[in-house]
Amino acid sequence: MTSDVLAIDLGKTGCRGSLRVDGGQVGYAQAPGAPGLAHASGVTAAERAIRAAIDQIASLPTTFTLSVGAAGAVSAPDAAAALARRLAAVPGTAAVAVTSDAVTAHAGALGGSPGVVLAIGTGAVATAVDDAGRFTRVDGWGPQLGDEGSGGWIGLEGLRAALRAHDGRGPHTILVDKVREHYGIELDALPKYLGEQDNPALVAASFAPVVAAAVVDDAAAAIMAAAAHALAGTVLAAIERSGIHPPVPYAITGGLTNLGAPLLDPLEHRIAHAIDRRDPLGDPIDGAALLAVDSTTALEALVTRISDTY
Repeated sequence: MTSDVLAIDLGKTGCRGSLRVDGGQVGYAQAPGAPGLAHASGVTAAERAIRAAIDQIASLPTTFTLSVGAAGAVSAPDAAAALARRLAAVPGTAAVAVTSDAVTAHAGALGGSPGVVLAIGTGAVATAVDDAGRFTRVDGWGPQLGDEGSGGWIGLEGLRAALRAHDGRGPHTILVDKVREHYGIELDALPKYLGEQDNPALVAASFAPVVAAAVVDDAAAAIMAAAAHALAGTVLAAIERSGIHPPVPYAITGGLTNLGAPLLDPLEHRIAHAIDRRDPLGDPIDGAALLAVDSTTALEALVTRISDTY
């Protein structure tokens, strides 16, 4: 097996690529994300995003292992397998590993050790691995069915609050003006605007930082409190279902952590009794790089590999 690794972190917001030679990063790229492998066009969109990132990296090695953490891979294993087959055709690819971005987030944060990882970005998912290697996932069901407390969820709740105020169905909120400022449209145009987007969850998620920054507003504050409550419930459910006895090693990762205190303070207050807080060892792209070279982790059963070429 080649020790050269092209690690990919493919989320709904963005796609990051990291070329690593002998464990050190020698190339990096970023491209737009994809709506997730469970989406009707998820495999094609994922392949397009990954290839766009790869095309930005100069001087690829002659051969390398391509390791991908992609949103939706656990809930759509057939799509993950189809993506792996397509990626095997990328020039220079000697082996392919495809798994969920939730799995790579866990591997990156806790280095393959038991515990719970909450990954929050456009979507939201908690994953748990116990001492026996049993894997538990809570939420990560996508913007229509779940991802409660995520960036997409917060943004959408902010837009709904603005529309309720606009209609007179809800209290006044500064989010009405914030929608106009952020998207450059009037609220009446919002449904059409979202409907025209390839990735509506991503567009809604871009409004989450606006909501978090507006917590002096009652509506925004209520949304952030509800998001923290939902995420706390996700973490606690993962702990309970996994059977790991508290305090459980726990790390949080993902772009939504940048929202800071309005989200993280109430979240950690609700789960403090059950967790042993750890700083993440790395991020999801580090997890993808780890899984590329280590097939002995507790997460291996969740990785789709194609390795006939070496």
